[in-house]
Amino acid sequence: MTYPNKAKTVLRPFSQLQHPREVIRQFTPNWFAATMGTGVLALALAQLPVQLPGVRMFAEGLWLFNIGLFVLFSALYGARWVLFFDEARRIFGHSTVSMFFGTIPMGLATIINGFLVFGVPRWGDAMVQVAEVLWWIDVAMALGFGVIIPYLMFTRQDHTIDQMTAVWLLPVVAAEVAAASGGLLAPYLTDTVMQFHVLITSYVLWAFSVPVAFSILTILILRMALHKLPHESMAASSWLALGPIGTGALGLLLLGADAPAIFAANGLAGIGEIVEGLGLISGVILWGVGLWWIVMAAMITVRYFRSGIPFNLGWWGFTFPLGVYSLATLRLGSVLHLTFFNVAGCVLVLALALMWLVVGKRTLVGAYRGELFVSPCIAGLKK
Repeated sequence: MTYPNKAKTVLRPFSQLQHPREVIRQFTPNWFAATMGTGVLALALAQLPVQLPGVRMFAEGLWLFNIGLFVLFSALYGARWVLFFDEARRIFGHSTVSMFFGTIPMGLATIINGFLVFGVPRWGDAMVQVAEVLWWIDVAMALGFGVIIPYLMFTRQDHTIDQMTAVWLLPVVAAEVAAASGGLLAPYLTDTVMQFHVLITSYVLWAFSVPVAFSILTILILRMALHKLPHESMAASSWLALGPIGTGALGLLLLGADAPAIFAANGLAGIGEIVEGLGLISGVILWGVGLWWIVMAAMITVRYFRSGIPFNLGWWGFTFPLGVYSLATLRLGSVLHLTFFNVAGCVLVLALALMWLVVGKRTLVGAYRGELFVSPCIAGLKK
């Protein structure tokens, strides 16, 4: 008896797209969330209290890989604005996709921090100058998006309380991420005046972001109480609330660590000690607030997964908030010398690594097929 030959199905790249150029046409800032998650994992692995053989090398390799991702995504998104300008500008009127502009400076911030954590030991002090230049660029983007996107929300976009999600935080939180990076950068600078400028700028960035973020969180709690959980496609957004809390705590801890020396060098001795103490206590308080959110987010996620949720780029929202909260936890362990925070930090980093592997694998598969290249702001338009 003979059997007919079964043709093997070969999955070609971008099989879900009508043409490869759709990769550019459909490219959105959502992709930069992958650089946020990848970058924060690299930084978290480097901060573990116990360094296992090869972990730091892997973390450094991950940081270099993240630079490549950021450059690639920047090229693709820049090409979209050049080749499909009329469609690209529609993003400003979209109530969800426009929020992801904030992921660009936040992704860049993880690279800037990497230049200090990995670049300086590898290539020397010249990397500090690179980090400083990139930091000011990051600050400009964070401030710009932090004002422009909310302004568009108020004047151009359509929003309703029942459709509100934690993605509202993304353009606002970028400034406090830059503030935390400034706290890491300041002690690396040799000029005491520039150290002071970076430190004060970082505190302004923190204040520019955190109070507004907590205002949004207040609305978010009311929205979920009145209208219950968002659609399953926004399941990961429940973790985004942890982002401003973890970053806010980390920023205060980093800024306060070198505040005594920097303030003293600029004729303000005594203030630095106060700032350091306030930063530590405030960091602990914010960590406690984050504990409530992380437990709530975990419970919500379990509920979503029981009913099944589709994969999309929003899943990267599981990673960065967990990463910054992990970094804040490890920082508290280092400052307070409490085993609890060190152990908790290691557990959180392990969870972050596992989530990164899951989300990263699915992203690669989805990108290869082309099914993740979807721009909601031009959906339904004829090519």
